Amino acid sequence: MSSDLSIVIQPATSPPTADCATSCGPILRALPEWFGIESSTKAYIESTDQMPTILAFDGQRAVGFLTLNQHFPQSAEIHVVGVHPDYHRQGVGRLLQAEAERWCLQQGIRLLQVKTVAEGRECVHYKKTRAFYLSMGFVPLEVFPTLWDEECPCLQLVKPLR
Repeated sequence: MSSDLSIVIQPATSPPTADCATSCGPILRALPEWFGIESSTKAYIESTDQMPTILAFDGQRAVGFLTLNQHFPQSAEIHVVGVHPDYHRQGVGRLLQAEAERWCLQQGIRLLQVKTVAEGRECVHYKKTRAFYLSMGFVPLEVFPTLWDEECPCLQLVKPLR
């Protein structure tokens, strides 16, 4: 992370903090390479007000977030994550991931999953996404060729938590 950044992580709360959408919406809109389908983007933005959401701030500016969906008492999913392009490759995603894992462990969650676009679709942006999750200790579990649609095969990755 750049030495001139002072990133502060606002932990998730349960029930979730209200009005996260106000902070998260502009971040997703700045990432059209990942979030280019308007109906999906709107649904993701709305979910940040309904699910536990961790926010990253540089001063007063929200620069990243991670939203969790707890499907079962001992498992959860990274529902959506975004880091403003101005803050890519500066450690913000790692800080968000570390806080997500800490929160999950506090909730008794032992398994964390995430879904992203599989290698079957050539896209430099999702190649970076897959590399990030692998570097964070996630393991590929299964590819679902038509979960989203044939143009966008889904890769499910999992990570056991201690």
